[in-house]
Amino acid sequence: MEWQPDEQGLQQVLQLLKDSQSPNTATQRAVQQKLEQLNQFPDFNNYLIFVLTRLKTEDEPTRSLSGLILKNNVKAHYQNFPPTVADFIKQECLNNIGDPSPLIRATIGILITTIASKGELQAWPELLPQLCNLLNSEDYNTCEGSFGALQKICEDSSELLDSEALNRPLNIMIPKFLQFFKHCSPKIRSHAIACVNQFIIGRAQALMDNIDTFIESLFALAADEDSEVRKNVCRALVMLLEVRIDRLIPHMHSIIQYMLQRTQDPDENVALEACEFWLTLAEQPICKEVLSGHLVQLIPILVNGMKYSEIDIILLKGDVEEEDEAVPDSEQDIKPRFHKSRTVTLQHDGVEGEEGEDIDDDDDDDDDTLSDWNLRKCSAAALDVLANVFRDDLLPHLLPLLKGLLFHPDWVIKESGILVLGAIAEGCMQGMVPYLPELLPHLIQCLCDKKALVRSIACWTLSRYAHWVVSQPPDSHLKPLMTELLKRILDSNKRVQEAACSAFATLEEEACTELVPYLSFILDTLVFAFGKYQHKNLLILYDAIGTLADSVGHHLNQPEYIQKLMPPLIAKWNELKDEDKDLFPLLECLSSVATALQSGFLPYCEPVYQRCVTLVQKTLAQAMHPDQYEAPDKDFMIVALDLLSGLAEGLGGHVEQLVARSNIMTLLFQCMQDSMPEVRQSSFALLGDLTKACFPHVKPCIAEFMPILGLNLNPEFISVCNNATWAIGEISMQMGRGDKQETGNDAGAEMQPYVGLVLPPLVEIINRPNTPKTLLENTAITIGRLGYVCPQEVAPQLQQFIRPWCTSLRNIRDNEEKDSAFRGICMMIGVNPGGVVQDFIFFCDAVASWVNPKDDLRDMFYKILHGFKDQVGEENWQQFSEQFPPLLKERLSACYGV
Repeated sequence: MEWQPDEQGLQQVLQLLKDSQSPNTATQRAVQQKLEQLNQFPDFNNYLIFVLTRLKTEDEPTRSLSGLILKNNVKAHYQNFPPTVADFIKQECLNNIGDPSPLIRATIGILITTIASKGELQAWPELLPQLCNLLNSEDYNTCEGSFGALQKICEDSSELLDSEALNRPLNIMIPKFLQFFKHCSPKIRSHAIACVNQFIIGRAQALMDNIDTFIESLFALAADEDSEVRKNVCRALVMLLEVRIDRLIPHMHSIIQYMLQRTQDPDENVALEACEFWLTLAEQPICKEVLSGHLVQLIPILVNGMKYSEIDIILLKGDVEEEDEAVPDSEQDIKPRFHKSRTVTLQHDGVEGEEGEDIDDDDDDDDDTLSDWNLRKCSAAALDVLANVFRDDLLPHLLPLLKGLLFHPDWVIKESGILVLGAIAEGCMQGMVPYLPELLPHLIQCLCDKKALVRSIACWTLSRYAHWVVSQPPDSHLKPLMTELLKRILDSNKRVQEAACSAFATLEEEACTELVPYLSFILDTLVFAFGKYQHKNLLILYDAIGTLADSVGHHLNQPEYIQKLMPPLIAKWNELKDEDKDLFPLLECLSSVATALQSGFLPYCEPVYQRCVTLVQKTLAQAMHPDQYEAPDKDFMIVALDLLSGLAEGLGGHVEQLVARSNIMTLLFQCMQDSMPEVRQSSFALLGDLTKACFPHVKPCIAEFMPILGLNLNPEFISVCNNATWAIGEISMQMGRGDKQETGNDAGAEMQPYVGLVLPPLVEIINRPNTPKTLLENTAITIGRLGYVCPQEVAPQLQQFIRPWCTSLRNIRDNEEKDSAFRGICMMIGVNPGGVVQDFIFFCDAVASWVNPKDDLRDMFYKILHGFKDQVGEENWQQFSEQFPPLLKERLSACYGV
């Protein structure tokens, strides 16, 4: 007997659906309660499907809503549906997938895929065969409805469909979909391509077997009149470029021609999909070869795509002279910030930051309010990556266009020209240098343009050339640029303030101490901005102040500067509650300021220190009682630990009395064992900084701390491992110092018990392939330091690590850490000279990397080199040193006479 609704029950459900469309909150709450009551009745879900599929007298929104409530019930408790109810729902879905209403068809499709994704594809074996069968229906609605459902299933379950679990249904489905590429309805053609597209990136076998048919079918649809079809064709070709470029190469010329057309498609969604093609192609090794001949067409198209669209200009109020600095920000405009926890790194020879280890994510142009991806951003990103591929070969196609753009009377075109100039800055810097002396003054002039969008893009583009500006005499460009940027920081338009602040932070990073003569002027501006900025830009201002402190360092420690800077920062600090996320950027900023000011921060350190300890304590307490509190945001604790590190580093020994009066060591013991890697990472950084600043407070805890440090020497968590390694090195140096003072001879007695715990994982890490450079360097330093304090214990292992040890430290600048590590290596060679024999050339190379070692260290090197030479005899030494590169030979003979 088929289930039938009870009339009274049906009226109740309909009333509920009507009420739930009411805007009144009280009604909404009553609806929620009623829903919870009705969910106690097993056949309530039958009523819901009945309204959706059978009650054609009701209006469509009500029927669709009934289906969506049912979908939520399926999501929440499908496993509790009685089998009869589940079967009734499934049957109704399949019988009505061809409902005449597109809204109802789509709702049924969503319901089907929700049931399917509850692990029910296996438990509903007839679903896929029936849907595929319904595709053959003469009735358009049935065919379209089934395709809609199949497309959702392909999106949700692409991996499952390509697995043994279901007997590989794709072997039937993909050839079936391909037949529909020729269907007379554009909607159906579009569904068919979208279904197949789900399987490209995963390289489903059934698709790979039909790849040529697929590509031919795509080519056949290239000129389709329907924009949705063209969009799906472009999307397919972009993905095939990543996955099966081998199949596209024979047709590459015509594909590029096609994509050049589509990037100019009148429908912006199609143009955007097509524009992704250039971004993807730029990552392929064949890019240069296949694209060189087409640059002459492509570059003008990309440049043209970089103009603001009319809709952007309306949304950004680009044509209105907008002074919005007094308008408060709406909270949803403020993107969540992520705190980057502290990682301990060493200084290298050569240019700072050349490693590309911190990848900045601010390389995109700056329309944050339209943070959705659009044609302008995609075109700019494509030009940026292509500039990095073709370098200066791009310029002959660009320079003739640029002049017309940059001096164009229409601000929209001029603005796009400035964006172009910024986009190519990284890739074409060499070729642009001759033009910069005349371009820069023009860009600086654009900072005063009447249009806010021109002023803001000029900020960004100038920041992309900051490196060059700083390389010139300061009066020629740095001073005028800085003067104008500081005015823009005080602009009356919020978007310009934001762009100027970010650009200034970039300039600070490049200019470093070049800014010292202008500090007073810079601080006046930044402090003035404090009183002027709304919420969102304040957060960027903190960053600019922190970066300034990082860049000028101890030069900031002047009473005059401290007087300007600290009062507004401390006022903010007192204003913010412990639960306020704005503390993150403020704490980061104070951490940089404390490190720069050193003793100058003393008057402010007590309340700052206390609050950090409180934040850590609160967070730990909340995490320990999950029954009483909701899970805390551990970022508060991480940022607080990092600021404590900044204080310890800046104040050095002065931090001692603060530590003495607090329970920080107990808290640190808990933080070091936290489940969240970032918390452990920051704890170990703080442990190392406290070890350097006030070891007497750390020493009593060493027996408890060392086993935890040993456990964290796990390179799966690179930054945690890195900071733990560094802390072990600092601790061993302090233990060694204490011993030497107390006992005079047996230096390593106190460290000895821990060597067996930490040395094996360190040796394993230094020998691992693909270990990041920072971690290798810190590991080498710590092994050297352990050897310095406990040579007898570490030297027997020398042969296991000497080669990677030498290669990882040859690029480090002369400094304290390198000094202690090399002393350790020399002492270990003294204990176990045989351990270094096979790799002696690596040791020679590492010694030669020193510019000026301290005298006693130089003597140690001298003795080892000469000892080795005497040991093997003159003739063997000659043969051995023949293998040296000329530069190495020269240095060793000049510095050590070997």
